[in-house]
Amino acid sequence: MGRFADPLRRGGVRLRASLAATLLVALVLGAASGAFIVLQRHELVASLTDVARQQASDAADQAMREGAAVDLAAGGGDQSLIQVVAGDRSVVAASPSVDGEAPVVGLAPPPGEVEVATSRLPIGEGEYFVVVARGIESPDGPLVVLAAQSLETVQESTVVVRDLLLIGYPLVLILVGLTSYWLTGRALAPVEAMRRRVASIDGTSALSARVPVPVGGDEIARLAQTMNSMLGRLEASADAQRQFVGDASHELRSPLAAIRAAHEIHALHPDTTSWPDLSAEVLSELDRVDRLVADLLLLARSDERGLTLRMRDVDLDDLVRAEATRLRRIGGLDVVVAAPPVRALGDPDHLARALRNLTDNAARHAQGSVEVHLAAPGGVATIDVIDDGDGIASADQDVIFERFARLDGSRARDSGGSGLGLPIARQIALAHGGDVTVARRGARTVFSLTIPLDARQTKQRP
Repeated sequence: MGRFADPLRRGGVRLRASLAATLLVALVLGAASGAFIVLQRHELVASLTDVARQQASDAADQAMREGAAVDLAAGGGDQSLIQVVAGDRSVVAASPSVDGEAPVVGLAPPPGEVEVATSRLPIGEGEYFVVVARGIESPDGPLVVLAAQSLETVQESTVVVRDLLLIGYPLVLILVGLTSYWLTGRALAPVEAMRRRVASIDGTSALSARVPVPVGGDEIARLAQTMNSMLGRLEASADAQRQFVGDASHELRSPLAAIRAAHEIHALHPDTTSWPDLSAEVLSELDRVDRLVADLLLLARSDERGLTLRMRDVDLDDLVRAEATRLRRIGGLDVVVAAPPVRALGDPDHLARALRNLTDNAARHAQGSVEVHLAAPGGVATIDVIDDGDGIASADQDVIFERFARLDGSRARDSGGSGLGLPIARQIALAHGGDVTVARRGARTVFSLTIPLDARQTKQRP
């Protein structure tokens, strides 16, 4: 079976479909041919039986009038015979072909009854006959009229039909196989065109290429449309990946360039810089690199299999107050907190990171104050981070959540941010079944982090 299946697999869909169609037609045609032969033979035998019945009826009518003296000299022929048998099994009258012969069969129905049998008769070459026996009452007593029709013509007709079918059967199968192969090739031609087009798309070609969509709305046309949609998504993904790699390279290059510049300046002018100052500057830039790499790793893991959350009860008011304390320690800003006790089910480390990203963003752009408000209306915890910096245009309110997003004006990314903080904060909120949004509230900018109090009741979004 394995030896037979391997060539079929190598032959492709076209060959397998053609063979399957041919096999199906072979089975159906074989069954139909067998049924046709059986039905044809049955009809021929039934026709000859009717003839024998009529002969027996005619001879019986004559025998009922004339008794044993009935004359059958004009009855029968080469393919038929008639006998009239008395009660003692003697033949009292017979057609010329069986004159002087014993009864051809032992059928002896009583008067008024008819029996039918098919038997090889002990005359001639022992051919098969269909025999009709009719019992009658005659002037000379009970008699049995036997009328038989040879089945030789039935056998000959069956042989002719069988031979014709044996000749036509393989011809029809060959025609079906070739036709199926041709039609399958025509049907699969668009698929082959799509395959060649997709095969031509490699690393050096533009992903903007699309496969041809055949006319009509059948399955192949829908397959082409689906493949074009997939190619569109691949193109967008490749563009985003190139942009991501370019932006990440730029972000990594900036601190490395600053470190290199600091060392080169110290090497050229050792008297103008001190090692403590140089060390502090280098460590600051290395911290920036460390944060950037950590952010990139978090986003990469999130894109691959989603964030891994270690869920437990979290006092959100403690997170808010701890973050406010950190901002006050940095100094330079008026920090206002409104945080009633709120407990939610979540990952405390990820939630603290999301909140820190939002407050760092607010601190970078605030002119003098940052407010953090916590509330829990309707089973949803909401943390609003408000700054009094320049607002964000409506057209940019979605852009800022894209990775490495750059905005013009005072909210453009400065050296302190990588453009990943807000996307990470939203990713963490989405993993908890919530979201991060931005809005204007008067002259202030409000970032709102929302999560359900029990994230198990909300389907997590990727």
